[in-house]
Amino acid sequence: MTPDLLDEGAKRAAAYQLREPPGKTESGGRAAGFARVMTDGEVDTTHGRILYLEDVSVSFDGFKAINKLSLDIAPGELRCIIGPNGAGKTTMMDIITGKTRPDEGTVFFGSTIDLLRYTEPEIAQMGIGRKFQKPTVFEQLTVFENLELALKTNKGVQASMFFRLDSGQSDRLAEVLHTIHLADSVTRMAGNLSHGQKQWLEIGMLLMQDPKLLLLDEPVAGMTDEETARTAELFLKLKGQHSLMVVEHDMSFIKSISEIVTVLHEGSVLAQGPLEQVQNDERVIEVYLGR
Repeated sequence: MTPDLLDEGAKRAAAYQLREPPGKTESGGRAAGFARVMTDGEVDTTHGRILYLEDVSVSFDGFKAINKLSLDIAPGELRCIIGPNGAGKTTMMDIITGKTRPDEGTVFFGSTIDLLRYTEPEIAQMGIGRKFQKPTVFEQLTVFENLELALKTNKGVQASMFFRLDSGQSDRLAEVLHTIHLADSVTRMAGNLSHGQKQWLEIGMLLMQDPKLLLLDEPVAGMTDEETARTAELFLKLKGQHSLMVVEHDMSFIKSISEIVTVLHEGSVLAQGPLEQVQNDERVIEVYLGR
């Protein structure tokens, strides 16, 4: 190929990258991704949204668990999700993390990353961390060892055998220990922690992965009042540094941390707004809060 043809090809490629695709809108910020050079896997939040779901539906044996669900979350936002059992809260998280594939709809991480094209491990590597209802920690290891294992490092056999914490990793581990209220329990076996402390440790393990978005499913279930209050402090501290989606039934806990609350019912958004507003919504009272 001649130099002239190479130059012409480069010009055309550059022009194509800068033009806006015909028929595209800025819904979810996706169009903007064509106007700037993106690193593979980079989360583009220039349009003010880190998570965007549009008209998402999924059925199981004829039952529509998610029904035309549309939802978006801003970077650094702490969004609370409430709703009755069977409303689709867990299924929604399954879809976001790649565990369940929807029948239709759009799910974007930032403006450019179509989550429906990726697997669960790939989505986790991109920066979406999920905490399930029951804490999952290595009970025969210490708090320190659990957090060390969770570091985002090469997990190959040889690399693991010769791994040593560098100063940056040590500082990060110390920072997370302080954040999750376990700095005084660093040498304790994880199996000897209280239920609430195990929940904090699992959140700490997610933080060691430096996630951009955290999905937290009933994080204060089974906690004491003191542990619940400290968890509220933890989430408010994480807000802004990370985006959080918190699914919870404890309304006093929701009240202590919420700005915007989304109410799901029968797989779609029933109401959304400040907690006081949704609590006074007649539809929410009817299907969830009770009269």
